[in-house]
Amino acid sequence: MKARSTPCIGAALALAVMFGAPAAWAATPAAANADVTTATAGVLPAAQHKGDIAYLSGGIGSDQSAAFKSAMHRYPLSLEFARQSAGGNEYLANVPVKIADMHGTPLLSTRTRGPFMLVSIPDGHYVITASHGGNIERRTVDIGKTTRAHETFVWPM
Repeated sequence: MKARSTPCIGAALALAVMFGAPAAWAATPAAANADVTTATAGVLPAAQHKGDIAYLSGGIGSDQSAAFKSAMHRYPLSLEFARQSAGGNEYLANVPVKIADMHGTPLLSTRTRGPFMLVSIPDGHYVITASHGGNIERRTVDIGKTTRAHETFVWPM
């Protein structure tokens, strides 16, 4: 099952504006057009490395979540993790993720630190495996010079 999860940031922003949150200006249209590198440099976690793979995960909180979404286009592989709930999809953290080449050779095994994972990985064909609640999902992705992959893993309640 493949679905997308989008948190409702608009309502939280409206409440912040109503109650006078000083940082509410940061989400105004003028700020949205600011340089993405400048806007995200302070909130994305440092990249971790495993062989030829560099990756970062996180996205807890609206600032970091927005930073990850803004940075996705700069990474060959972006992953999102959520579970279905009665009110929609809920983001997940601490999801075990494995990346292997097409021959099954393990290249990376980690746990996410939030609902997003951005991966710099050499061109090639890969199998991504993620699990939650005993349910395992596998996806095959192709990464090339002009090909990026975005996969959203959503598990049932």
